[in-house]
Amino acid sequence: MGVPEKLAARMSMAEQHEYLRARFSRRTMMRGGAVTLGAVAGGVFVPGAVAQAATPAASTAAPTTFSSGKDAADGALVAPFGRHLAYGTDPRTEMTVSWQVPTAVKDPFVRIGAHPWDLSHRIGAEVRSLHTPAGVGASGDHTQYYVHAKLTHLRPGRTYYYGVGHRGFDPAEAHLLGTLGTFTTAPSRAEPFTFTAFGDQGVSYHGLANDALILAQNPAFHLHAGDIAYGDPAGQGRSDDTGFDSRTWDQFLHQTESVAKQVPWMVAYGNHDMEAWYAPHGYGGEEARWTLPDNGPDTRNLPGVYSFVHGNTAVISLDANDVSFEIPANLGLSGGTQTQWLERQLRKYRADRDIDFVVVFFHHCAYCTSTAHASEGGVRQEWVPLFEKYTVDLVINGHNHVYERTDVLKGGEVTKKLPIGGTAYSETDGVVYVTAGAAGRSLYAFSADESYEGNVKDNDEVLSFVVQKDGKKTETVAWSRVRYLDYSFLRVDVTPAPRGHYASLTVRGIAETGEQVDHFTVVRRAR
Repeated sequence: MGVPEKLAARMSMAEQHEYLRARFSRRTMMRGGAVTLGAVAGGVFVPGAVAQAATPAASTAAPTTFSSGKDAADGALVAPFGRHLAYGTDPRTEMTVSWQVPTAVKDPFVRIGAHPWDLSHRIGAEVRSLHTPAGVGASGDHTQYYVHAKLTHLRPGRTYYYGVGHRGFDPAEAHLLGTLGTFTTAPSRAEPFTFTAFGDQGVSYHGLANDALILAQNPAFHLHAGDIAYGDPAGQGRSDDTGFDSRTWDQFLHQTESVAKQVPWMVAYGNHDMEAWYAPHGYGGEEARWTLPDNGPDTRNLPGVYSFVHGNTAVISLDANDVSFEIPANLGLSGGTQTQWLERQLRKYRADRDIDFVVVFFHHCAYCTSTAHASEGGVRQEWVPLFEKYTVDLVINGHNHVYERTDVLKGGEVTKKLPIGGTAYSETDGVVYVTAGAAGRSLYAFSADESYEGNVKDNDEVLSFVVQKDGKKTETVAWSRVRYLDYSFLRVDVTPAPRGHYASLTVRGIAETGEQVDHFTVVRRAR
């Protein structure tokens, strides 16, 4: 991406950003700003419901300009693509609709209503253009246009129809009704629901196949635990990767649209999501492409850290680049504020009698035996003690391109073996960790035999390693219960219960073939 290899190896993400800006700024400023942030006024679409432009928090990215559409193409010749949804801070009443257009357009908007034949309410949207100059990676001089509209004051548990457009392309016209999508807000009270999860997808046949299976699960939302599109294929948080190609994101959003246009696609950021050109923390590109809940500890530096509640389940997204010893480009980015925020959130959710389960997802693995990355010592040091203190029910990671699931753990030791089909009582037993990083990228390997449903080969001594601050440390572990080396994802079924009875999380590992390779249950007494 433009920084000499030897130099990049010694530079932090912020230093690489500064280097690239100094090298390419003159060329870039002649062609337009790097990230364009501007808003078009919103409006009312149903009684009691309001929409607004989805404006990100103040960014540390380079100077920006507003994409007014003055030089826009004929809108009738331009079709939106890459639609993707995301919950707002309150999933019962907030949803962001995002999409992409291949060139600048005038007056982008969303139409929305309770029926496909009633889309008279039109809400303006915001364009964020992202410019990548020639010399920064492999894509040449390239500008991408991402559009966002944040919808608020929605009704809980309601299905809405929507269409996205711009001047010259109106989804309410009869010949464009096939472009409409739907979404459903979270319910106002606890109800059974399903969500899905994986990490490390990228663009591939296997990623597309997993998406097709995920759509068949009818999830309420989907969690993507980092390494989203692989625009930066190196993933070291360095800028000397000549393979960086921003256009990969166009392919990814097109591939994902079949699911993400109707299922909130909630992302956490991984090491391949740090792109040094756009901002000192590497997330300027992500801020252009995604609008996520803005309730994290520091939306300026940690835009991928947030939480939300769906029914009786709280979900927390973390940025493990902040604590990673293995890939330290953003190590210490938050100065400890992320960990402090995490504890506040866990304390709050555990005090809330309406919340039974807490699920945490992020990229780098707390516990994994893959021969590629194995376990991240920074996660174990900073966050695992909090997961145990507040009895987190499920931790979902990516990073290692495998499926692996632990026994129930406390302090790095097995407190209860959890065979396939077993049950964990998270209040007393400990925490279960799942690596679900086989969503589409090339697979890794294990040092021990695979062991999964229909092919159980229990092995209580698995040779692995953990990356510490001073390097790799070999360890022999007893907690690796399920190991599956093929493309897969997680399905989680949440079943509430009356107070005093046991609510449950039923977790299934589903292969790309549709076969079940693992299942277990986490239960907790409803309060």
